[in-house]
Amino acid sequence: MDFSFMAKYWEMFLYGAWVTLQLSFFGVLLGTIFGIFLALMKISKVWVLRALSSTYIEIIRGTPMLVQVFIIYFGLVPFGLELTKFQAGIAALTINSAAYMAEVFRAGINAIDKGQAEAARSLGMSHGMTLRHIILPQAFRNMLPAIGNEFIIIVKDSSLVSTIGAAEIMYTARTVQGAAFKPLEPLLVAAAMYFVLTFTLSKLLSALERRLQKR
Repeated sequence: MDFSFMAKYWEMFLYGAWVTLQLSFFGVLLGTIFGIFLALMKISKVWVLRALSSTYIEIIRGTPMLVQVFIIYFGLVPFGLELTKFQAGIAALTINSAAYMAEVFRAGINAIDKGQAEAARSLGMSHGMTLRHIILPQAFRNMLPAIGNEFIIIVKDSSLVSTIGAAEIMYTARTVQGAAFKPLEPLLVAAAMYFVLTFTLSKLLSALERRLQKR
């Protein structure tokens, strides 16, 4: 094993890690926002909203993310919408994350005792206020482990964005493979970086979960 190439390419790997974190952060953040709306649509009493949400979730969860990345990056060009590699990566991660987040939020909302919503409505609170002030705060605390797990999954799945040339960790490793003529070592560096990122995130989220449980 020879990792002497790191003296020359370490800055590329650090930049790749930074891009990976940005892709993951925005993917989960936007995925959470859209996921909440999808979850509310799925538990809505309006069947059209339920049907639209269910169809979206089933299609996204039933197709490979790699295909979704290609469709977003290449498939939108004929319609005059040409995204950068970074933008396409965020869009793909957001679309994928939203489908899974929707199920997490739906389960979390349904887990809250319906009596609390009824009590809030009896006090004159609207449906929106009940969700915003009573249901969602409690559901979020229960859903934090699942949300954290989705964040970790997105960090690893962001490696698929390398297929369209986004300069994240995996793309950097493949670039260094060719430049340094090292077929294995750059991949080991990439694996170690993904592990450090996911392990650190896991510990931070566990600490946050313990802190919320004490309140």
